[in-house]
Amino acid sequence: MPKIVDHDERRREVMSAARRVIVRDGIDAATTRAIAKEAGYSNGVLAHYFADKDEILLSALRQSHERIRARLTAKVESAPTALAALRELLLDNLPLDADRAQETRLEVSFWSRSLAAERLAEVQRAEAAELRAAVRELLGRAREAGELRGDGDLEDLAEELLALVDGLSLHLMLYPDRLSRERAGRIMLAAIERL
Repeated sequence: MPKIVDHDERRREVMSAARRVIVRDGIDAATTRAIAKEAGYSNGVLAHYFADKDEILLSALRQSHERIRARLTAKVESAPTALAALRELLLDNLPLDADRAQETRLEVSFWSRSLAAERLAEVQRAEAAELRAAVRELLGRAREAGELRGDGDLEDLAEELLALVDGLSLHLMLYPDRLSRERAGRIMLAAIERL
C-alpha cells in the first residue's frame, strides 16, 4: 500500500525549517541543501514543492507574517479602546520575548535580500503597508474617540511610530548590551503616552 503524504504539511515543515535556518545561521546560509537537511528531506523533495530557493524563502516569510497577523488581530480586537489597541499592536511588533525576537531576526534578515530581489521586496512592501494602514486606522479611531492630544498629521505620526518600532527592533538585535527589552518597551510606551 503506498504511503499517504500530506503535501500541505510537508510544505509547512519545509517553510518552518527555512525559518529556523535563517534565524539561527542567517539568510545567506539558507541554501536548499541546508533547508532540506533541517527539514529531514532530500533536495528532491524540496524541488517537488517549491520552484526554487526564493520561493521557499518567500513562503517562509509569508508563513511568519500570517502567524503574526493572527496574533495581532486577536490582541487588537480584544483591546478596550483604540489607543489600547495601538499600544498592543506596536508593542507586539517589538522583539520583547524570545518568539518575537526570532520573528524580528527573520524579518530583518530579509531586508537586505529584498533590496536585490524584487519578489521579496514586493512582499515586504505589502506587509509594511498593511501594518502602516492598521496603525493609521487606530490613530484615526483614537482621535475620533478623543484619546489623542493635539491635531498633528496622522500620516506623519504613523510613520514616526513605525520608524520607532523598526529602530528599537534593530537596536535590540544589534546592541543587546546597550538596550534591554524592558527599556525598549518603556521607550515605546512613553511615545504612546505622549499621544
